[in-house]
Amino acid sequence: MSIREAVSVDGTSILYRLTGNPDARPLVLLHGWAQSSQCWGEQVLAELAVEYRVIAVDLRGHGYSDAPETGYDDPANWAGDVAAVLAAEGVEENAVLLGWSYGGLVICDYLAAHGTAAIAGAVLVGAITSIGRGEKGGKVGAAMRAAVPGAMSEEPREAIRALGAFGNALTGSPEGKGTAAQALFGFSLSTRPRVRAALFDRAVSHDDLLRSLDIPVLVLHGTEDSVVDVSAGEHAAELIPKAQASYWEGCNHGPFVEDPARFVREVGTFISNLG
Repeated sequence: MSIREAVSVDGTSILYRLTGNPDARPLVLLHGWAQSSQCWGEQVLAELAVEYRVIAVDLRGHGYSDAPETGYDDPANWAGDVAAVLAAEGVEENAVLLGWSYGGLVICDYLAAHGTAAIAGAVLVGAITSIGRGEKGGKVGAAMRAAVPGAMSEEPREAIRALGAFGNALTGSPEGKGTAAQALFGFSLSTRPRVRAALFDRAVSHDDLLRSLDIPVLVLHGTEDSVVDVSAGEHAAELIPKAQASYWEGCNHGPFVEDPARFVREVGTFISNLG
């Protein structure tokens, strides 16, 4: 695995992890709010790397990427981040974008600005596709509502309490997932409070984009998702012409944590059917 850098449209440095066969189909992984490119876990990254050229991105403000003071409310910046990574890797066609949670919104930002010329398909995992009051594609669940505003606080005890409670939503049942839960909690806590807050300080609807998409999209969502309500996934699946849906009964917000093998299998089947 190597760590590489791309420079986005506004000069922000975007770091990403590259692994797998350099001649295979590019699979770009975009993590969620207050997470990092490491959130997928070693098992999932290793298994995906067997078949794909895996490009796991640290979103702006997260992981090792730069955290500018402003610009998180501008969809052009998020679109530019993805475009910069693709350009840095010389990807011009056949890529698959996979976004978890907020990563789904970033995918939509990119597609709205740059179209699907370089993209063969997309996977939305527990994802939002719009954000703002009343947006069906951005409906959050009880765990997310409970974490706000404490999760954005600069007061350590308040943030730790809010983010800690939020953590079980990412792993489902904590039994046997303690290491993963601690890692995900660590990523959240290491994300700057101002970034955690800024990501929600915007409103954008991508419903028209979803209706017009000309690529296949896999919507993968847990029925018990307490961070992004399953209705957000259902909304996207209803609008996207070539949508395929996989609703995991009883699963919370982190399907790739709860059942890594099934996650890799379903993503692989979807990608193999793209041709």
